[in-house]
Amino acid sequence: MRSGTRAFAAAAVAALLVGPAAAQTLRIGLAEDPDALDPDQARTFVGRIVFAGLCDKLIDYDVKLAFQPQLATAWKWSDDNKAITFTLRQGVKFHDGEPFDAEAVKYNIERKLTLPESRRKSEINEITGVDVIDPHTVRLNLSKPSAPLLAQLADRAGMMISPKAAKSAGTAFANNPVCAGPYKFVERIAQDRIVIERFPGYWNKDAYAFERVIYQPITDATVRLANLQAGSLDLIERLAPTDVEVARKDRRLKLAEITGLAYLGIDVNVANGARSKTPIGQDPRIREALELSIDREALNQVVFNGAFLAGNQPVPPENPYYAAAVPMPKRDVAKAKALLAAAGQPNPTIEMMVPNQSEDQAVSQVVQSMAAEAGFSIKLSVVEFATSLQEQTKGNYETFMIGWSGRVDPDGNIYNFHHSKGSLNYTKVNIPELDTLLDDARATLDVAQRAKLYEQAAQIYLKNREILYLYHRKWLFGMSTKLQGFAPNPDGLIRLSGLKLQ
Repeated sequence: MRSGTRAFAAAAVAALLVGPAAAQTLRIGLAEDPDALDPDQARTFVGRIVFAGLCDKLIDYDVKLAFQPQLATAWKWSDDNKAITFTLRQGVKFHDGEPFDAEAVKYNIERKLTLPESRRKSEINEITGVDVIDPHTVRLNLSKPSAPLLAQLADRAGMMISPKAAKSAGTAFANNPVCAGPYKFVERIAQDRIVIERFPGYWNKDAYAFERVIYQPITDATVRLANLQAGSLDLIERLAPTDVEVARKDRRLKLAEITGLAYLGIDVNVANGARSKTPIGQDPRIREALELSIDREALNQVVFNGAFLAGNQPVPPENPYYAAAVPMPKRDVAKAKALLAAAGQPNPTIEMMVPNQSEDQAVSQVVQSMAAEAGFSIKLSVVEFATSLQEQTKGNYETFMIGWSGRVDPDGNIYNFHHSKGSLNYTKVNIPELDTLLDDARATLDVAQRAKLYEQAAQIYLKNREILYLYHRKWLFGMSTKLQGFAPNPDGLIRLSGLKLQ
């Protein structure tokens, strides 16, 4: 019923957009509904897709992952790499007409570090202070060098919001976000749509052809494709690999794809409240048995027609920071059974929370079937996506199948999840030796030394298995042949510049 409702809603919105105005509207289908539209509180991938139209960052990066100017036109490190100075773009305004300047940057950085609800704290926690040099120059002072800082500032940690609007709204800022991007917020109807419209005061407005953009969450991948085929959507993200051939045969459609930075895994609650007091939460042998019951290559073939990349780490095997000393283990049901017997749990029952997204549900069902052969009984609990994140934050889960969209620097895939002070560490793992290695990896700019530190760290968290990594995705986009100018990026985000309908 939910899928049918989504299809009807998409068609209903399309029906409202008849006549000349329709040509000025871009309709994008999302795989989930985003969480809070506040870059300092948000944690969802689809939220980052919306932010790409709403909120400019200090810097961005191109399809080759090279950093590019955005709100900052230049930056320079100090000789000791413990400060970085940004030259800011002049003439920029927030959507409420307030000026973007060095004071605004200072406010934003301090908000990210001090807001109780901020999930950006641990991403930029080396920043000890912000100096306003002049209205268009700002310096960030660090406690120590930070190799991943630029990568963080090219993402949500670098997004700038209006200080005036943020102070006025407080924690309710997400209900009406005010940024400095090419489009301004119009409305949001939960589970249905997010609407933004072109901001006439944007510094680079000529690069954007559409007057309005509508993002519509449709969790069923097949229904998402059906809406694209029907013409009620112009572009969809995360086309299901099993639907690729259907889309290719449709002359009204075209595809785009790129290998991404993302992974999907299973988070295990090891110390986040009462629900961590379970056999799998307290005994690493049971977590190892679960991993050994899974055939990652077969999972990729069954669910994704082999389109994705099996993997056991936060970064894919071809990444220079992949820990070769800890390769992907092969499936070993006999050893899994032996570990369960040694743990006194030959037939453990596990509850696995799964977002209500068709792809995740398919993966969870294959894992459930594989694990059953080793003696596991996995009870799947399908929960609306944003709600599932809230439940994980509260510790109201046993295991959770959840992905991460990936970051340019490996720190963005590792630190927040495995460091005891990581802002996304909802397994609540706390291993002091691991913390030290991850801190040291942040503090050196030497690639070889960082790789060595990350390998040592991997040997710890992959043995503890608070997260069981399963695969790395390829971003698959479907779109109308009328849409021109789309170029996929390894981060999977949809950048609206240069897009137009012919």
